[in-house]
Amino acid sequence: MGMKYLAAAIAVGLFLVFNVAIAWKLKQVSLSIVILIGLVLMAADLYQSLKARVD
Repeated sequence: MGMKYLAAAIAVGLFLVFNVAIAWKLKQVSLSIVILIGLVLMAADLYQSLKARVD
């Protein structure tokens, strides 16, 4: 179970580092909004997959 949380943390970290660096350099509000929406969708998917029962 711990490996799932570690993988989720690494995935979120990589997503943020990659996308925030691009948004910071380009300084576009619309790009920041799209990244924020993507982060919310990613968090919802991670929550569902971490709470799912694995047989």
